[in-house]
Amino acid sequence: MADSTIIIYTHPDCEYSTTLKNELDKSKAKYKEIDISIVPGATEELLQITKGQRITPVIVEGERVTIGFYGVG
Repeated sequence: MADSTIIIYTHPDCEYSTTLKNELDKSKAKYKEIDISIVPGATEELLQITKGQRITPVIVEGERVTIGFYGVG
């Protein structure tokens, strides 16, 4: 069975990235963070995933991609 880890692309200046990480931590969700400001090649990966949109966070769950995060509830 495939690993069900959530991958999130973040940037430290993005308050939505911080909010997303806080929500995932609260729910004890397993995730891998890729900070595009420090991981070589991450910005290029992000642009491929988002079809050129320079926005964070981006959440990748298997084949599902969610661009942006607006909080829960």
